[in-house]
Amino acid sequence: MKHLSALSLLILAASANTQGQTPTAPAEPVGPYRASATKINDLVHTKLDVRFDYAKRYLYGKEWVTLKPHAYPTDSLRLDAKGMDITSVALVNGEQQQKLKFDYDQSNLRINLGKSMAPGTAYTIYIEYTAKPNELKAQGSAAITDAKGLYFINPDSTEKGKPVQIWTQGETEASSAWFPTIDRPNQKTTSEISMTVPAKYVTLSNGALVGQKRAGAGLRTDTWKMDMPHAPYLFMMAVGDFKIFKETWRGKEVSYYLEPKYAPYAKQIFGNTPDMLEFFSTRLGVEFPWNKYAQIVVRDYVSGAMENTTATLHGDFVQMTDRELLDRQYQNESVIAHELFHQWFGDYVTAESWSNLTVNESMADFSEGLYAEHKYGADAADAHNYRNLRNYLSSPRDAAKNLVRFHYGDKEEMFDLVSYQKGGAVLDMLRTYLGDDVFFAGLQKYLKDNALGNGEAHQMRLAMEAVSGQDLNWFYNQWYFRAGHPVVSIEYSWDAAKKVQAVTVKQTQPGEVFQLPFAIDYYVKGKAQRQRVTMTEATQTFLMPLDSKPDLVNVDAEKTLVWQPTENKPLADYVYQYAHAPLYLDRREALLAAAKEQKTNAAARTLLISGLRDKFAGLRTLTLERLDLEDKAVAKAAAPAIRKLLSSEKETSVLGNALVALAKLKDKKDAKTFAKQLADSKSYGVQGAALQALALADPSQALAKAKAFENNEQGALTQAVAAVYATAGGTAEWAYIRNKYDTAGPQGQFGMLEDIATMLPRLQDPAAFTEGVDRIKAIGIQYKSRGADKPMIGLLQSIAKDKDKPVSAAQQAIIDKAVTEIEQAK
Repeated sequence: MKHLSALSLLILAASANTQGQTPTAPAEPVGPYRASATKINDLVHTKLDVRFDYAKRYLYGKEWVTLKPHAYPTDSLRLDAKGMDITSVALVNGEQQQKLKFDYDQSNLRINLGKSMAPGTAYTIYIEYTAKPNELKAQGSAAITDAKGLYFINPDSTEKGKPVQIWTQGETEASSAWFPTIDRPNQKTTSEISMTVPAKYVTLSNGALVGQKRAGAGLRTDTWKMDMPHAPYLFMMAVGDFKIFKETWRGKEVSYYLEPKYAPYAKQIFGNTPDMLEFFSTRLGVEFPWNKYAQIVVRDYVSGAMENTTATLHGDFVQMTDRELLDRQYQNESVIAHELFHQWFGDYVTAESWSNLTVNESMADFSEGLYAEHKYGADAADAHNYRNLRNYLSSPRDAAKNLVRFHYGDKEEMFDLVSYQKGGAVLDMLRTYLGDDVFFAGLQKYLKDNALGNGEAHQMRLAMEAVSGQDLNWFYNQWYFRAGHPVVSIEYSWDAAKKVQAVTVKQTQPGEVFQLPFAIDYYVKGKAQRQRVTMTEATQTFLMPLDSKPDLVNVDAEKTLVWQPTENKPLADYVYQYAHAPLYLDRREALLAAAKEQKTNAAARTLLISGLRDKFAGLRTLTLERLDLEDKAVAKAAAPAIRKLLSSEKETSVLGNALVALAKLKDKKDAKTFAKQLADSKSYGVQGAALQALALADPSQALAKAKAFENNEQGALTQAVAAVYATAGGTAEWAYIRNKYDTAGPQGQFGMLEDIATMLPRLQDPAAFTEGVDRIKAIGIQYKSRGADKPMIGLLQSIAKDKDKPVSAAQQAIIDKAVTEIEQAK
């Protein structure tokens, strides 16, 4: 499963403390001990024959499930079956069926087998049932926002512009909402799924399409067969009007299923998939294990994407036209790498319980940076990895959680910043410690030792120990079975008489001291000398004899430690660091240090402005964002560099930020530049930035030009029009913002909340003002259980504090009422 929902990230961003804050102390275990599911019966093979009732949103199913008692004789079977009608249960005896007694409580199907089955003896149960997913009350998580298993999208064709689709989502235990099974990650079964669908649609499922036949007027039955065992939560079906683009890798089919509108761009969207397959197969030393790899894009998906065996399902955010693809960032493409890596870590070897989700999700998060490094270079990988790590570090409450958690309230709680972002960073740290050859040999051994079975953190440790020859209990106990991370201060002193450089590192986090192996680079006369050290005490000083005082001391020179360091180096050190230390984070640290002093220090301004020429686009963007162009000295020094950048920049993301930065100079002569980019650029992102920049240079012109883009459905331009209306429009433009908000998905709505808040003080019409407040209030109430109430209350209160547009007494009353309703909501 890919990443946390937009809502979750919004709430984290709004409520998290700063990165430098001490993390919350590790807490006592929350919730009961979560044992791995006991195996009484083992799944062997699952055969399904299903058809759909679009009007009722029902699935009518027939199932033949083959099992074996695991260790002891048994005369009973329990299957998970959520919210179904069970019409028949029988034991299959050759061509005959023996009706069996069963009890069903809408969650557990308990079957009396009528006789005792010996361990290892295969038997087959036949079940007829009706699945009713839309009548099922199921709660999702931050990463998976719904859990009804089977989804009918626009089944009555009542939503204009939205295709009719059916798709499934099994993780964590929602497959049992559309077929009875033992819905646990430590079960594995081969499968055969026959779907009877309208003949105009295509289907996708696990494994190979082994048969297609007519099934009556306008109907067709497709049969998909998976002859290698996989976990029930990885079963999938998809039905709809998709165009299929096919290519091959090492003789295996690689296919992409897209809505017809986006089919011409399939190669541009998914075209790096064969390269990913080759890279991961080679790097892991285990070839992609399945017979095919398909990727399908669906509407209204409840998460980012899902690694169903051989058939990944993506949300529609990856679906783009050629012009939209001009603005695609690696963050969008990284989901493709993430889900593909799951085909090894999660599908081929599956976490034996949700407590050990790290061996699925941390591995997949790690793979995002791994592929970025291969395809786009070290800076791109380091930037991606550091953004993920910052997300974790920005949430002190997550520092109280173990990576492997045997106590939790609900399994959905495991899908968080710890299992994903922290876990990925821990793996990167282990890779640095062991070295590439040993680390990847350990991954290979883990995969081969547990192939088509289950794994957990201890098995990963044992594999790493076997190939490295080291005891790694200290590392796994510290990072997997304990919570938190180090918070450190770093101090430097040079002893001129002894010619010794001292580096003192002090851990200040609550709880136990961390053992930290890392490298320190000492730069003397342009050359770096590396010292490898291991910190084992709360405060420790490391000494290094040198020929002369170093120009720079760079602690954690490889920049992969999971920690929060604070150090006070003079600006001169950062100037040297930017020029000589090689990594993305070295240069980022230097630019941020310069940004703090840019108003008062000419050298700092010079360093920061040099970031506009950095080789990595992300740091050019960072520089543009950090320049304080409200300061006259900064603006005077930066203006020529920004205009020069605009004349040569090729990266659309940087170009857009440069336009926004230039607009802050409020020089009317730049309005021509903004208008030209708005008219000429093929990038929607650049056009959107140009429109917003024009709004600052010439609000009336921007307001007029925005009208021409009202019917444009591209996200960046829609956001820009909304932003222009929010800052320069009034009641006449409110309808546009309201309607765009109401038709947007959750992510789009969250992105427009600030525009609504900005516009509200200028809405003199009471009805319009109330409509805006109601929309903010609705988010606070709907997602209060996930912490959205406080950010939404803060947003409403910020409207009342707008000094430029003070609200009336009547408007204040509307805000106060909304705040009260959020506070009182259950």
